[in-house]
Amino acid sequence: MFDPKSRTLEGKKGLIIGIANDNSIAYGCAKAFKFIGAEDLAITYLNDKARPYVAPLAEEVDAGIFMPLDAQVDGQMEAVFEEIERRWGRLDFALHSIAFAPKEDLHGRLVDCSRDGFLKAMDVSCHSFIRMARLAEPLMTDGGTLFTMSYYGADKVVENYNVMGPVKSALESVARYMAWELGRKGIRVHAISPGPLKTRAASGLKDFDELLDRAAAEAPAGQLVGIDDVGIACASLATDAAKLITGNTIYIDGGLNIMG
Repeated sequence: MFDPKSRTLEGKKGLIIGIANDNSIAYGCAKAFKFIGAEDLAITYLNDKARPYVAPLAEEVDAGIFMPLDAQVDGQMEAVFEEIERRWGRLDFALHSIAFAPKEDLHGRLVDCSRDGFLKAMDVSCHSFIRMARLAEPLMTDGGTLFTMSYYGADKVVENYNVMGPVKSALESVARYMAWELGRKGIRVHAISPGPLKTRAASGLKDFDELLDRAAAEAPAGQLVGIDDVGIACASLATDAAKLITGNTIYIDGGLNIMG
């Protein structure tokens, strides 16, 4: 017997990390979570410079918690989860949509990447997801869903993606291992791999506009995905109807990933 409520997020509370502006994938996800019934959301912003861009978006989705979170600042992620525990006492889903590499390492060849640049990219883009999961686990007493954002360059070589390719590959592996470790607690883990999108993070890639044009031409769907496409897919995966889907890298790219 199907429960109609299993298709919604009615009564569920979630955390979204990584909204920078209204072009952010995380913002598309926040809108979709709210659209299909999420009771409350916690939204984070990087720093005081980013706050004016994120605050109106948090207000738009009626976020009950709005706090700074820079993965490179000790204690900020812990403070967010402490507030979630104090205010809500639980968490049903959490989305990690942050990535960073120093420009000099991102724009250069992988073989020329500095040790410090590689470690920083891995810490912010990958290990922060592990830290998020560790803090979320005790709050997901009735199970839950964890999301992180990857990219096709984790599996195939994408020109100019450089150091982020190995970092995203590690991130997808992390999602698989966490799905195994947390599965018996009813916690699902998804690595989401959208097609190329015009986000602030993507703008840092060399010749990105050319990549967008090629992707639109090559994708079987004949068009690029948008943040709302990614958002509604993630929202659906956070519902109880998707309770047995976990551990996969899920492509939301108009079929681009199947092309040679």
